[in-house]
Amino acid sequence: MAGIRGPPEDSDLFPARPPPAAAELISDDDRSVAADSWSIKSDYGSTLDDEQRHADASEVLSASNFPAASDFSSDKDDPDANEVEPSILGLQSYWDSTYAEDLVNFREHGHTGEIWFGVEVMDVVASWTQNLCSNMVGGRNPANGSSDKSESADETYRDLSRWSVLDIGTGNGLLLQELAKQGFSDLTGTDYSEGAINLARNLADRDGFSSIKFLVDDVLDTKLDQKFQLVMDKGTLDAIGLHPDGPVKRMMYWESLSNLVAPSGLLVITSCNNTKDELLAEVDNFNKRIKSQDLDRDTNTEPTDVFRYLDHVRTYPTVIFGGVEGSRVSTVAFVRN
Repeated sequence: MAGIRGPPEDSDLFPARPPPAAAELISDDDRSVAADSWSIKSDYGSTLDDEQRHADASEVLSASNFPAASDFSSDKDDPDANEVEPSILGLQSYWDSTYAEDLVNFREHGHTGEIWFGVEVMDVVASWTQNLCSNMVGGRNPANGSSDKSESADETYRDLSRWSVLDIGTGNGLLLQELAKQGFSDLTGTDYSEGAINLARNLADRDGFSSIKFLVDDVLDTKLDQKFQLVMDKGTLDAIGLHPDGPVKRMMYWESLSNLVAPSGLLVITSCNNTKDELLAEVDNFNKRIKSQDLDRDTNTEPTDVFRYLDHVRTYPTVIFGGVEGSRVSTVAFVRN
């Protein structure tokens, strides 16, 4: 999203300001610029040479000749003027160096690292997701909690403990720790940065969550052969969209997620660069593309949507900008059909 647009239909969110492009990040305080644009909160200062690290990443971004990531093709003939500009935050080299620094800070000072979108958003995502899943377990409408069936908190907890949960792009793994506090116990976190996984394991062991599993894995080329009842994404789709080959990689993202979320399972996406309606539109485009492929294969079954919208968070603080009221962060849940 390159700029502010009119308010989306039936939405309480407005487009967030995208993270700056690589050239814009090279300033006197690169980390602060990136942190401000992504609503990052950190409890420590930099101990490594940020200027050199960002300069190196920017050089990689500008010099790289990115090949086509897959044989997917875009549905668009012309570039979308509102697409997010590529940024070093879309490169694995950036995250590898970031988590290398975070590991140093953890070992020297015990710091947890950055919490993307802040502690408040993480807490809301964890508790809202727990409530959503509890409503589904109890046979209630997830959006309003209405039900003809009652069950004890112990029964709800016992059911949630059997949910298989995957957090893609887990980073320091703190979201999984919060989900563990909400009653989930079959928890797995993946990240394509080995440094992130090392940090997440160290933090989980320190904080008493050693049962959480952490694996090095790229969601766009996943080696996982398991389907999960709940898949969480807090900022990963945002980072994928910042890659120079972002549009293609976003298509790969949805293809991969369709294989990771179990039938009737949930996908919960938290984003600062996509409104609720934009995520709905992206899912709708993916559904249409898959159904079109099914028709081309001349299958005997009627094509159905892969994902359908379930609910979204309505409790994030809102601001007014350019006459539009909304939030910088959106969290949306989809059901895998």
